[in-house]
Amino acid sequence: MRHRTFWGARIERAWAERSILWLAGVRRSGKTVLCQGLKNILYLDCERPRVRRSLEDPEAFLEEHRGHRVVLDEVHRLDNPSELLKLAADHYRDVRILATGSSTLGASQKFRDTLAGRKRTLHLTPMLHQDQADFGRVDLRHRLLRGGLPPFFLAKTYPEDDFQEWFDGYWAKDLQELFRLERRAGFQKLMELLFRQSGGLFEAASFAGPCGISRPTVQAYLSVLEETFLVHVLRPFHSGKSREILAAPKVYGFDTGFVAYYGGVDSLREKDAGHLWEHLVLNEMAGRMQTRNIQFWRDKAKHEVDFVWAPDPSVPVAIEAKWKAAAFDPSNLNSFRGLYPKGLNFVVASDVERAFTRSYGDLKVRFTGLDSLVRHLMAKEKS
Repeated sequence: MRHRTFWGARIERAWAERSILWLAGVRRSGKTVLCQGLKNILYLDCERPRVRRSLEDPEAFLEEHRGHRVVLDEVHRLDNPSELLKLAADHYRDVRILATGSSTLGASQKFRDTLAGRKRTLHLTPMLHQDQADFGRVDLRHRLLRGGLPPFFLAKTYPEDDFQEWFDGYWAKDLQELFRLERRAGFQKLMELLFRQSGGLFEAASFAGPCGISRPTVQAYLSVLEETFLVHVLRPFHSGKSREILAAPKVYGFDTGFVAYYGGVDSLREKDAGHLWEHLVLNEMAGRMQTRNIQFWRDKAKHEVDFVWAPDPSVPVAIEAKWKAAAFDPSNLNSFRGLYPKGLNFVVASDVERAFTRSYGDLKVRFTGLDSLVRHLMAKEKS
């Protein structure tokens, strides 16, 4: 069994802060294997009828397992999962519980209480750079094409049939139990189009006709895709100035392998690598920083900054993702800094091994690799 050191450490730190953890992630992202690899764990698969019967009396179960660490995998299979988790959070804090699911906790109608203030949430993203090292294969091009779901990444041959099989399982087991959607063809078409156009601006009306659904349904389906972590929805960073894009978000598919598959990419050209690298940068930031509050910036003259991270909006951090550092053009950052002069500027590129700073007139830009970018952002957030 391969141990994912980053995620194991994050779980232990989160348990030190709260007794209840919610581990969310798409199917086959490795939730079960990760949980089974934790130390001193009672692992319970809530898909099994015998396990569900043992949890019918939550208070008796919690009393019996005082002082233990318990994994409740696929906890939404229980009839009333929120009752058990709320009882544990309020009255059995010596029972450490890690509950898993394929969506945000509030997505399921079964959760009458989202345990606000009582839990920590972790989003298990597709594989991070540290995961690749744990799996013994730090191969960037392989990761971009195969994606970051461990079974797909580790397969001996390109798992083309598995991508559609994955969607079949997602539709049947995740969507129907959580949302009870009816129009599979329209939903699948929307997902495919979003993945083909991944990283582009989202206008709901442009998807309604091709998908055979109404504009409000497009918006509702996008919310479902976001709740189940199939897309990153990046809202525009702005201060209301007339020259900025104020409303239209950008939508990224959750995984480079699925973006490549739906885009018909089976070998990496430089253009493809650059597009997928942008997704990988976003995945690394979202996973290691555990945030969905990453934005982008664009003005009506089509100047654009890939990512804006702004815990303090007065000093936004601007991040450009480039496959090769030499491809960077400072014009977009210059336009952004004309409106927002304070803040750091980064170019994160696959070919930068040691970070360096370069000046373009008054504009200073830090060129960095992926690991050092995230370390810097996390250190800045703590400070």
